[in-house]
Amino acid sequence: MTNLTVKKYLKSDYNIWNDFIGRAKNATFLFHRDFMEYHADRFDDFSLLVFEDQKLVSVLPANKVSETIHSHQGLTYGGLVYREQIKLAAVIEIFQAVLSFLNKNNFQKLYFKTLPSVYHLKPSEEVLYVLFLAEAKLIRRDSLSVIDLSQENSTSKIRKRGFQKAISNQLIIKEEDHFESFWNEVLIPNLEVKHNAKPVHSVDEMDSLKTHFPENIHQFNIYLEDKIIAGTTVFETETVAHCQYISKNENQENLGSLDYLFHYLIQERFAKKRFFDFGISNENQGRNLNAGLSYWKESFGASTVVHDFYEVETSNYNKLNGIFV
Repeated sequence: MTNLTVKKYLKSDYNIWNDFIGRAKNATFLFHRDFMEYHADRFDDFSLLVFEDQKLVSVLPANKVSETIHSHQGLTYGGLVYREQIKLAAVIEIFQAVLSFLNKNNFQKLYFKTLPSVYHLKPSEEVLYVLFLAEAKLIRRDSLSVIDLSQENSTSKIRKRGFQKAISNQLIIKEEDHFESFWNEVLIPNLEVKHNAKPVHSVDEMDSLKTHFPENIHQFNIYLEDKIIAGTTVFETETVAHCQYISKNENQENLGSLDYLFHYLIQERFAKKRFFDFGISNENQGRNLNAGLSYWKESFGASTVVHDFYEVETSNYNKLNGIFV
């Protein structure tokens, strides 16, 4: 590629950015500006666009903190986004141009989070090879618990017993358009008690995101009679149904609520998706595993897909010279 130019995202780039995201082979609705900007007040956006002559060939969702650039910290995953037709050599040149641009603008490091392979529309691991060439340092690795829905998967006996228990308890599953009851009656109290934490998203933010992405964001609640006892929030992409939040009232341990809910989601509601992603069971930047939580997800038939995070010196753009033979 020749004549590559890199520029910082401006509000005037809204349409060209979103059009590119809609045509990329390694992007999801999280990279749409309407999703990225729901929390614009929390992050100093420094997203980048890369052009070959006048044609947009790649984008990088990002924000800045002091002298470092991060794959956008408000997103679960990230990375360099490109289209299906791109070649490996071009990705090398694009990444070099990004590092060079950042270096010339006095940013010392790029913290780069990848897009897990299950979210790719087609194989898109070109950037992993480029990170190797640029001598990027792996600084974090999370483990996602994922079910490949295109194959047969075995559910453990204990999950099946929980499912039967839920039926005997006459639990009811409801898909709802609002998040208030799950947030206020289940999720927030549980996070506060167990982790002294709050959800990343507020109820108002979730309602707003649901308005913008009604086909991608879903709330499923479980009721005992008219009392909510558990639920999950699902972010749906073209290939994956991902559980963003999972929670139940701890005093409802023996009702089989989550066994019932996830049997329905896996076997019925999202059965035609390629993957079902329970998310991570890690803490401490991936260096600790909540073994009980991981086992619970695996008992539905899930196995591990890794999600990697890298640190790369922007001055390493020079290491991408002389690659081609």
